Amino acid sequence: MKMSKNSNRVAKIRRLDPFYEREKEKYENPLPSREYMMQTLEAAACPMSESALAAQLAINEDEQIPFERRIRAMEREGQLMRNRKGALILPNKADLVACRVEGHPDGFGFARPETSIGRDKSADIFLDNRQMEKALHGDRVLVRVTGTDRRGRPEGSIVEVTERANTEVVGRVFDEYGVRYVVPEDRRLHTRIVLAGEPVSAGGSRRPRKTAGATPEIQPGQVVVAEILEQPGKRTLPVGRIKEVLGNYADPGMEIEIALRKHDLPFEFPQAVIDEAALLPEEVVVERDLGKREDLRDIPLVTIDGETAKDFDDAVFAEALPKGKGWRLVVAIADVSHYVRPGSALDTEATARGNSVYFPRRVIPMLPEKISNGLCSLNPDVDRLAMVCDAQIDANGDVTKYRFYPAIFRSRARLTYNQVWSWLSGEAQPATVVHQAVQPQLHTLYALFKTLHAARFKRGAIDFDTVETQMRFNEQGKIEAIVPVIRNDAHRLIEECMLAANVCAADFLEKKKQPGLFRIHGTPAPAKLEALRDFMKEFGLGLEGGDSPTGKDYGKLLDQIRERPDFSLLQTILLRSMQQAIYSPDNIGHFGLSYEYYTHFTSPIRRYPDLLVHRAIKTALKFEKVPLPATEAAWEEIGLHCSATERRADEATRDVEAWLKCYYMQDRIGEVFDGTISGVTAFGAFVTLDQVYVEGLVHISELGTDYFHHDPIRHCLIGERTKQQYRVGDRLRVKLVRADLESNRIDFVPATAIDEAVQPTEATRSDRDALAQERSRKTGRPVAVERHLLDMEMDKGSATPRKKGAPTGTTGTPAGKSRQLGGHGSGGKPHPGSGNPASKSPSKGKTKSKPKAKPAAPTAVKSRGAPKPAAKPAAKGASKSGAAKPKAVSAKPAAKPKAAAKPNATNRSRRAKT
Repeated sequence: MKMSKNSNRVAKIRRLDPFYEREKEKYENPLPSREYMMQTLEAAACPMSESALAAQLAINEDEQIPFERRIRAMEREGQLMRNRKGALILPNKADLVACRVEGHPDGFGFARPETSIGRDKSADIFLDNRQMEKALHGDRVLVRVTGTDRRGRPEGSIVEVTERANTEVVGRVFDEYGVRYVVPEDRRLHTRIVLAGEPVSAGGSRRPRKTAGATPEIQPGQVVVAEILEQPGKRTLPVGRIKEVLGNYADPGMEIEIALRKHDLPFEFPQAVIDEAALLPEEVVVERDLGKREDLRDIPLVTIDGETAKDFDDAVFAEALPKGKGWRLVVAIADVSHYVRPGSALDTEATARGNSVYFPRRVIPMLPEKISNGLCSLNPDVDRLAMVCDAQIDANGDVTKYRFYPAIFRSRARLTYNQVWSWLSGEAQPATVVHQAVQPQLHTLYALFKTLHAARFKRGAIDFDTVETQMRFNEQGKIEAIVPVIRNDAHRLIEECMLAANVCAADFLEKKKQPGLFRIHGTPAPAKLEALRDFMKEFGLGLEGGDSPTGKDYGKLLDQIRERPDFSLLQTILLRSMQQAIYSPDNIGHFGLSYEYYTHFTSPIRRYPDLLVHRAIKTALKFEKVPLPATEAAWEEIGLHCSATERRADEATRDVEAWLKCYYMQDRIGEVFDGTISGVTAFGAFVTLDQVYVEGLVHISELGTDYFHHDPIRHCLIGERTKQQYRVGDRLRVKLVRADLESNRIDFVPATAIDEAVQPTEATRSDRDALAQERSRKTGRPVAVERHLLDMEMDKGSATPRKKGAPTGTTGTPAGKSRQLGGHGSGGKPHPGSGNPASKSPSKGKTKSKPKAKPAAPTAVKSRGAPKPAAKPAAKGASKSGAAKPKAVSAKPAAKPKAAAKPNATNRSRRAKT
């Protein structure tokens, strides 16, 4: 009887849980839902001990351990927290916000509420440098809002770090004052990791201490992976140990090795994944795999991809419908979900990766090669399994009918974009029998494309005119050229076919009320809309649509400005006003494409959301029962994760490309280029060069003898006295003065007539390369490292490679005048929030002397606050916080130093900034 009464009580309490049925579907032995646990705490109106909450929820002995695990998980995710007595409370009762930390290279950071990640940044909470001592970039924290900063942003303090994001860090080893430490390559990790066995002193108010352990013999400057043994505290630096030595900074491929670890990208498949992939068949077996699938092997589907593509996950076919009723479009997508099953090792790893990552010369695939380049690659003349979107499209470009089904098919030909376009444009004719056979359907596809493309503009999709580039490498792996990617109508043809299939997939999920992931793109944030309209007013332009403009309104404005000479500027501002597209189960449409329903269906080999959409479609078709995320919250979580892995891949590829571009530009220091201002900040103007598509900074101190104010609304820098403006879209001729591999920073200065008259020659580069090889033989360091050190020395005026007996100044620099670093290359990096120009501080060991000749164009910048004419440099060029103090910039160029700078001078300067 007692057992019966207890069971009745449990059942009664569980019935009060509005989400209990969901939990029963998800778990074999369900607990009360997280929502009900928080409701119970809310109703209690006071803190509850863990045991009291368990009693209130009728948690039995068998449920105790899972219940405790759930409590821990809710604490980690900021749904629950404990007071000083250890009792459970809701964060909102303590005015706390669960956030993820985003660090900044200058030491401050932002706490981004978990609910706004991937969306608007207006809810971000500013964390000053002292608060950031407690946490690192990526950590999960509970933050209390304490007020507003001088810009009106909410400011807060970190109450607790609920989850650490960084257990390993990639960086370079340095020695300083008897301390060995690692400087992270990720500048958002604003600290140094002291290696175990070294005395630790953080400077300022942090307590020095001695760590245990020993540091292995590693050369300063080498790239390593450090495991963090002790996380940072309010007065202590993090402590770690060397886990892996990657090599020297300039080793070939090092930029990718660093990016993989810096962004925590999985790049090696676990043994369980390799073993599971090995068990998959080598080829499709029709008798075994056909089953309920439709047989499309008589339809001449073809793949159209780039010349270097290795994985082909989509094939297309089109035919005209009778009586001019439009077209039938068949899009066959590799059926990855047939081989990658939920809960398998393959699926777990694909989830963690989220997507394939495409670096120059290297791909990190989401799935093992046996799947991506084998079983699921739609190679010609072999049977392959596919998920098919079979649609009918009318003469207006509208989809009138569609259906989805699993199929088996055989690609008739592997074609390339350039090949197809040469046939469609009449520049060439197909030479082989196979290519001649598919020629008619290619023309049908092209006719369909023209209709879909016209419908795209009628719909109001936004079509930005941007330039995509690619790098061409030589046999040594060095960039030969950076060239624009030329898109032709064959590219656009495939793009329109994929868009049509994606729209059909989203519409199918919506109509079947099948939960899944949508690719959503929200309307611009109100603050950005207001700023955009304020900017456009200055040009006599306006954006229609009121508070809720549509993509059509944006497209109309874009068409209005397309022929204007300032189109580049206006398009850039339009683009920056828009949000980033993300994955979500909550379908709000796609603003940029002007679609009511949109998802990603066409690339399951390289995108995990597409794989989930395939599973959802199969479930809706009742083709097979596939386990899917059971709740809206679970779908939301996987959507956030996939959005984050997409951003992670973008950031990693940008890092690698920036390093390679910087390496490429080292050979061109001293050259003059034409470019366009692509961005302005409080500390200078970013310029993108015309011919090489490389972006660099013209520091504000190089713009002239005036105060320059940053106007964020008008996207320009304005001289206080001269009223001279530097605005996004303006043309500017610049000279390259610095390409620093360590910081991936490229610096320019405005070019003068003398700069244009005296340009480095090929002979100059040969002299430098010969000297680098000679020094490499003596030091044992790689030639690339010696070349880099020579460039840095040349920039500082301490070394100039020249032919034996040649007078100084024969290498592209006028005699008696040394090349000076522009921008803030020698001093501390200016605070991005500062409205005043940062100024240069002399490097250690340099002395000022009267120049021998007056410079052609003065680069003096007055420092706001009227500094004294002869400001003395701070000791070692840094303040207590480690950032170099701004100094008054002299109108006179620094004289050539008496002694050559040591090779590690760059490292020393970098440490001062860290």
